[in-house]
Amino acid sequence: MRSPSHSVLPARALGAAVVLALTAGLATTAPATAHAHTARADTASAGSASAVAARPFMGWSSWSMQSSKYPGLNPDGDYSYLTEANVLGQADALAARLKRFGYEYVNIDSGWWRDKDWKPGFDAHARQQADPVRFPHGMKAVADHIHRLGLKAGIYLPVGLEKEAYGDGTVPLWHGDGCTTADIVYGDLRTTNGWDSAYKIDFGRPCAQKYIDSQARAIASWGYDFLKLDGVGPGSFKSGDNYDNVADVAAWQKAIAATGRPVHLELSWSLDIGHAADWKKYAGGWRVDTDVECYCNTLVGWENSVDDRFDDTPGWTRHAGPGGWNDLDSLDVGNGAMDGLTKAERQTYATLWAVAKSPLYTGDDLTKLDDYGVRLLTNREVIAVDQGDGPPARPVTPSDPQQVWAAKNPDGTHTVALFNLADAPAAVTADFSSLGFTGNAAVRDLWNHEDLGSRRNRITEALPAHGSRLFTVTPHGSALRSTGYEAEAGGNTLGGKASVADCSACSGGKKVGDLYLGGTLRFNDVVVDRPGTYLIEVTYISGDPRPVNVSAGSGAAIRHRFPSTGDWGTPETVSVPVTLKAGANTVTFDSGSDYAPDIDRIDVPSSPRQ
Repeated sequence: MRSPSHSVLPARALGAAVVLALTAGLATTAPATAHAHTARADTASAGSASAVAARPFMGWSSWSMQSSKYPGLNPDGDYSYLTEANVLGQADALAARLKRFGYEYVNIDSGWWRDKDWKPGFDAHARQQADPVRFPHGMKAVADHIHRLGLKAGIYLPVGLEKEAYGDGTVPLWHGDGCTTADIVYGDLRTTNGWDSAYKIDFGRPCAQKYIDSQARAIASWGYDFLKLDGVGPGSFKSGDNYDNVADVAAWQKAIAATGRPVHLELSWSLDIGHAADWKKYAGGWRVDTDVECYCNTLVGWENSVDDRFDDTPGWTRHAGPGGWNDLDSLDVGNGAMDGLTKAERQTYATLWAVAKSPLYTGDDLTKLDDYGVRLLTNREVIAVDQGDGPPARPVTPSDPQQVWAAKNPDGTHTVALFNLADAPAAVTADFSSLGFTGNAAVRDLWNHEDLGSRRNRITEALPAHGSRLFTVTPHGSALRSTGYEAEAGGNTLGGKASVADCSACSGGKKVGDLYLGGTLRFNDVVVDRPGTYLIEVTYISGDPRPVNVSAGSGAAIRHRFPSTGDWGTPETVSVPVTLKAGANTVTFDSGSDYAPDIDRIDVPSSPRQ
């Protein structure tokens, strides 16, 4: 999240409890078919994060509109959209238009305790209290209204003890057994969170947990079902000891459990993937990126920052599942004029969110959805991709302008999304060999609710700039046969600083790394029976997206960009086309003037593309 000039800017991040996801291709009004599984909200036992976040949550959040400069949204100054009347108006619209499709959370973001000049209000125990102008009936009345609609209520807090709540250190804690605000922070009043707007809480002091307990009790007593905890580090563009809020998150999880109320805990923003195990242990969802909003005259923009998610999501993919989800941020596709996107971009946005199994919460004005936006947000087949039992998709091709993302589902089908991220129209092909099989497959277009019949070996679609398609592919062919070649094999040739290194997760326990600034790896004696273009599967490791030049024999090298695997110990795969002659070949990975991924192995199919 990015922060404006105010002392606390709420990065909008909601997270994991019941989200909707969308996919590719142009949406139509055709009804859902038996191919779709309707999403449902899962009930949760008190204090059970895994039950509350059994599926990605779905709903609405206030931040996109309250942070936008779209004409008329914030007439009384920045963030002035956030009022009781506006929140309840959106809740009524959600209940009327989207509830039956699985959307159920109404999430109030930053500022509910701050006035129009961003001055905060606190109760006698240093806990945030509703601004009487924004929320004249208080936060409990708002939650009660939302609950009467059959929906769930979400609220927001920044991590740490807000500076303005400290007082002179003598503010007594609620049920604190004599504890005051001075007893919960470090003596030097070191600051924390993404805006340095709070004092860091010292959880080595016995009073610290009592303060978090008191906040959780307040939220639970008002009837809230969801808490977005913002500015959390490591993350939120901060690192170092002062910004390590793992103890805060653990304290919040403990405090929520003690209330006896099932409250979904969502963390924000741009969380450090190196602490993924901590986020998974204590929370139901975590924002993996910066704010999706553009803070401009629309809600979002393609380049600021919808398209960033294609690079930033793959490394997190394996961390998502029942109990905790990768939150890509708000899904603002419901009103083209307000969203600031083309129809193709809106569908692509929704498609990525769905296949990544991100929470599906929109920040649009639900009273002004256009027809196309309604079709995107209510496509049951796309929602079923987001809410279904299968794993999230990740790229099966390099992170080039034309990409294919896929996931194998428990029933043996594959979810396949085609993306053209280029600024001009282009064809995108999903080869079935990259899914692990060859031959025929039945293909269904999910956005258009249309069976496309049988396709052999691949799907190719012409896509507009920033366009997408989303399919379910049901294999009727045979398993792919291939031959594997280890990168560390003695017959290969290493150049530059390239070297063999240990890799416990790699197929042979080794990999080739140090492919940088001229480092090369050449696989020798790659043997095939027939000449042609082969889609080789490359197993690699890369803690961030990295380029590499791939060539076969004396042919020209093609530059590809491999998606992040999330760290330097976890292998993933992508499929890359190379042209081979009958007999022995060489396949070379060259870093050029860049830093390339580490390589574990390649697998070469027994037959070329047909």
